[in-house]
Amino acid sequence: MPKERFYADGLHFECTGCGNCCKLAGGFVYVTDDEIKAMARYLKLSLTAFTDKYLDIHKSRYVLKSNGDACILLENDACTVYPVRPVQCQTFPFWSTNLKSKYRWRITQFECEGIGQGRLYTKTEIENIVKMQSATDAGPSLVERKSQESSGSNEQSDSGTD
Repeated sequence: MPKERFYADGLHFECTGCGNCCKLAGGFVYVTDDEIKAMARYLKLSLTAFTDKYLDIHKSRYVLKSNGDACILLENDACTVYPVRPVQCQTFPFWSTNLKSKYRWRITQFECEGIGQGRLYTKTEIENIVKMQSATDAGPSLVERKSQESSGSNEQSDSGTD
């Protein structure tokens, strides 16, 4: 019999746009190839220009750079790529690590003023959000990307604006 989750009756959450989730020190936002392409397109940058300006590598995976103690894409407490932000960002605060226990959820609540506010997310909705994040192939490996680039299978041309 599955363990009853503390969020069995749902959880209230509404993003307030405070940007605190973009300022969590020590964290990494892993990005997929599709997310990288979407953000580059949105900012009207070539893949190379976007990669050089906004991406780092952590454990052979691409991650968004930080700008001091915040995500490099955060300007004036607003995400510059909000409509095409990565799934990892879209699914906050409903990350599996935050949902492991009521205690962890309360810790997250100190960082996120939207927790406990707004609409009620059902247990099913919460579990679907968690599945959405875990289903992404966040962080294409550097080896895979280099192999694709050298074989010419990179889908997006690098001829955009630099």
